[in-house]
Amino acid sequence: MARNLLKRFFPSPAAIKNNPGLHFLGDLLHDPNLFHLNRHSVSVAFFWGLFIALLPIPGQMPVAAIAALVFRCNLPISVALVWITNPFTMPFFFFITYQVGRLILQSEPLLVQPELTWDWLANEFGHLWKPLLAGSVLTGLVFGTLGYFGMQLYWRWHVAHNWQKRKRQRASKTPQ
Repeated sequence: MARNLLKRFFPSPAAIKNNPGLHFLGDLLHDPNLFHLNRHSVSVAFFWGLFIALLPIPGQMPVAAIAALVFRCNLPISVALVWITNPFTMPFFFFITYQVGRLILQSEPLLVQPELTWDWLANEFGHLWKPLLAGSVLTGLVFGTLGYFGMQLYWRWHVAHNWQKRKRQRASKTPQ
């Protein structure tokens, strides 16, 4: 089952609660929804994890953890999903979100060739930030919503599938 697979990869709630670096959070980590694997908690975690993953902000993992605390969803899933935009995939995702934002705002494309240097970024940031932010928020909302409803549907399908499987097993075991 998917639940057992996820439990194998995520740290235990006790390990997170007993982490000395997280004691400043106090009782916030004692909310059971932060670690439960149920349909609502996982679906909301998918929304926030995917939404925050597509935002061009530093510190996506702490932001996802704060969102999990505020919206009482699965903390490990929310934090893990922000790694969709890792250093290898980030240029692709942010190029796409920039193009979406450029289409939304109907702004002109960049006429200079992009370079991966701090000087180029500092000089062109004034032209980039509005389309990048608009596109990131829109695509984050779209993919977060798709993740939410996709997880809701998958969870329902998985429960119904297991229910039918158990029903068939019970029917085959009953004496006739």
